[in-house]
Amino acid sequence: MFQKGITAKNIFILFALLVVVGSVFFSRYLSNRLAIVEKRKVEIWARSQSYLSKSNGNDQEALALGIFISASNNDIPIIETDEHDKTTGNFKNLDSQSVKNDTQYLQRKLETFRRENKPIVVQIQAHPLLENKYYYGESRLQRQLRYFPLAQSLVLVLFFVFILMVQRARNRNTQNLLWVGMAKETAHQLGTPLSSLEGWVELLKEYPENAAIIPELQKDLNRLMLISDRFGKIGSSPVLEQKDIVPQIDEMAAYMRRRAGGKITITCQYEQPNFYVNISPPLFDWVIENLLKNALDAMNGKGAIHLRVKQDDKNIVIDIADTGKGIAHDQFAKVFEPGFTTKKRGWGLGLALTKRIVEEYHQGKIFVHASEVGKGTTFRIVLRRVE
Repeated sequence: MFQKGITAKNIFILFALLVVVGSVFFSRYLSNRLAIVEKRKVEIWARSQSYLSKSNGNDQEALALGIFISASNNDIPIIETDEHDKTTGNFKNLDSQSVKNDTQYLQRKLETFRRENKPIVVQIQAHPLLENKYYYGESRLQRQLRYFPLAQSLVLVLFFVFILMVQRARNRNTQNLLWVGMAKETAHQLGTPLSSLEGWVELLKEYPENAAIIPELQKDLNRLMLISDRFGKIGSSPVLEQKDIVPQIDEMAAYMRRRAGGKITITCQYEQPNFYVNISPPLFDWVIENLLKNALDAMNGKGAIHLRVKQDDKNIVIDIADTGKGIAHDQFAKVFEPGFTTKKRGWGLGLALTKRIVEEYHQGKIFVHASEVGKGTTFRIVLRRVE
C-alpha cells in the first residue's frame, strides 16, 4: 500500500522525469566524448592532407597516406580555408551537387562550422607565413546522439498521454456504470410502492366520498410513474421518435408555471410553428424540466424565464434564459459535473444527467451560452433537425 498522497501516477511521472534527465546527461556525456574523438580525427586528417600535398605523387608513402585520409573520415564535414580565412575550394563530406549549383552553399556551411567548432590550423612548412584552416561540423552520429533525448522525451510524453487517455476512459466507464446502476436501482425500488399505490387508488375510487381527492392522487401517481420510467430508460438505448418539440416544451412550461408561484413568469417564443427532431419524448421532457427547475432555483421566488426555439440550416437551437443569480465564467463547464451544486440541499446531479441525456442519447450539445453574475443565465441546447 502507498502512503497517503503518493499514487501510482505520481511514481510514474517521477520515474519518467528521472529517465529523461538521466538520458539527457548521459547523451550529453557521450556527445562530448564523441566530439573529442572527432576533433582528433580532423586534426589527423588535416595534417595528413598537408603532408600529402608536399609529397611526390609517385611516392608509395604518399599513396598509403592518401588511402588513410580517405578511409579515416567518411562522416565529418570539413571545409579548408587559407590564412585569410577564405575558402580554397577544398571540402570533405559535403553535397558536391549543392556546392556546384549554389555559389553561397559553401560559405553558409563555413559560417555554421565557425559557430560550432574552432578550426584546426596547419602551418605550411615551405611558407612559414602561410597556413591552412580546417573548419568542421557535426557528424551524422553526433547529431543523432544529440537529438536522441528529445526523441526519447517525445516517446515518454506520448506514452504518458496514452496512459492518461486510458485512465480517463476507465474513469468515464466507471462513472457510466455508476449512473446506470443508480438509475436502474432507483426505478426498481420505486416499482413496488408504485404498484401498491395504484392498488390503493383503485380501492379509493370505490367510495364516492373520495371523488374530490382521486384526481390529485392520480396526478401524483402518474408523475411518480413517469419518474420511474425515466430512470428505467437510463443505460438503455432510447427509442427515438420524430416529434414536434413545440407541444412538448409548451406542456413542460405549463407544468412548471403551476409550481413557480405568481412572481415568476415563464414565456415561450417560437420562430416558426413546428420544429421536428428525433427525440425520446420522456427523456426530452426530463431535460426541459431539469433546466426549468434549475432556473427557478436561481431566482429565489421572483423573476422571468424565457424559452426561445429557432433553427439554422442543420440544427434546432433551444435557449432557456432566466433572470437569476448567474454563473461565474470559470464555472461554465463545472456546472455539468456530478456533485456540483450551489444549493444547500441536493446531490448536484440534475445538470449532469441533463448533459448525458442530450449528448449521449440524442447526439446533441448543451452548454452555458451566456451568463452574468447577478443578471441571469442562458442555457443552450443544439439538436439535429429533421429535414
